[in-house]
Amino acid sequence: MNTPKRKQDLNLLQSFDAPTCDTHLVHLDNVRSTQAQILSTDKAKQMAEVFGILADPNRLRLISALADQELCVCDLAALIKMTESAVSHQLRLLKAMRLVSYRREGKNVYYSLADSHVINLYRSTVTCTF
Repeated sequence: MNTPKRKQDLNLLQSFDAPTCDTHLVHLDNVRSTQAQILSTDKAKQMAEVFGILADPNRLRLISALADQELCVCDLAALIKMTESAVSHQLRLLKAMRLVSYRREGKNVYYSLADSHVINLYRSTVTCTF
């Protein structure tokens, strides 16, 4: 369901036409030199899945909580103000995409961001001004 704000944003985006070329002229040298850098369809689908997982505000809040230290599910639930069950579900999705990892200590399970790539992606995105 779209909210009025989202419809307004969509209308605003649609009102701006992207500039296009006035003539149809393909620069073959540019096309050839760039062609090797274009993602394969399979790789693009994999990346879209990861970005799709990251497109959820609750999962982004979990990642922000884990950016500085590992935390157990109970701590994350208290921080995000969600049930432990809901947090576990979100963590399961993040783990399936290899964005978080975990370790057991007794009866507790501690989660952390999987590696520096996830931390770097989070930190570079959070500092962007939109």
